[in-house]
Amino acid sequence: MTFGEDWGWGASVAESREMLDCYIDRGGNIVDTADGYTLGHSEAIIGDYLRERPGRRDRLVLSTKGGMCMAAGDPNAGGASAKTLVRACEQSLRRLGTDYIDLYWMHQPDPFTPIEETLRALDDLVRAGKIRYVGFSDAPAWRTARAQTLAELRGWAPVVALQFEYSLLERSVEHELLPMARELGIGVMPWSTLKAGILSGKYADPAASAQGRARKFGMAIGERESSVAALVGEVAADLGTTSAAIAIAWVMARQGVTSVLMGASSRAQLESNFVALDVTIPQEHLARLDALSAPADIFVSSYARTALVARQNGCTVNGVTAPASPYAPARAGSPY
Repeated sequence: MTFGEDWGWGASVAESREMLDCYIDRGGNIVDTADGYTLGHSEAIIGDYLRERPGRRDRLVLSTKGGMCMAAGDPNAGGASAKTLVRACEQSLRRLGTDYIDLYWMHQPDPFTPIEETLRALDDLVRAGKIRYVGFSDAPAWRTARAQTLAELRGWAPVVALQFEYSLLERSVEHELLPMARELGIGVMPWSTLKAGILSGKYADPAASAQGRARKFGMAIGERESSVAALVGEVAADLGTTSAAIAIAWVMARQGVTSVLMGASSRAQLESNFVALDVTIPQEHLARLDALSAPADIFVSSYARTALVARQNGCTVNGVTAPASPYAPARAGSPY
């Protein structure tokens, strides 16, 4: 998303190519973009780069997304209808200069198109050899689970990967999305692990300094954000590393996470993020980070835990006696 300066921010073409060189030379093997990033310029930058280096295409997992509106006023220029997806995919193939896309994501849910139509169109693209695998980006758990069930039932290409925001400051995905991904065997590739730079450690006052950029992305900055960023900095100092490395390493260590996206806008920033690969956060520090950043509870999660305790009240499971429920006393047996 940071390739190209068409939005008034981001990396120049030369800087983008330098980052690609650096990343691939370090062993990086997946490049993720989207048709809507700088209205196609990001894909074109990557395509031009790969055309000049033919051997590099085959060693990469080339990943892009479709579904964002690419032409104002055109009802067929965005969404997840069959016409839109086929056209978007073909245009991405042209800009990327390749005859297939390894991983093609639905960029966002489309409530106006039946999910069956979307899945059938994606399956057609797989069967035609234009894409290899299907992913969903920023979709709710219920919609993804329904899609996966339909795909399995009808023999269509399944959803193999998910993208969503995940960081020490955005953990609500732990309620539904992450457990669903683990249960269904779907890979997870989070974005914004540094929460628009708030967790990067480059701001003396994370809340105040990141306020302008945060407003652009619709984020609320307050006492919690400042406290978590401060603790990340404290842990980084204790371990002799950077705040960015701690924030990224924390996400990489979460159960169910396959990889993370790094939206660097310069080679220096990209290289600073690589430090996370060599960081292992000790358990005592993890416990502090987890406790301070814990997401607010929701009904489904809290009730499920209570129901499990109540169901097992007084029972022995695998040789372990379950704790007593706060809602019902333990009884030797049911009168019914």
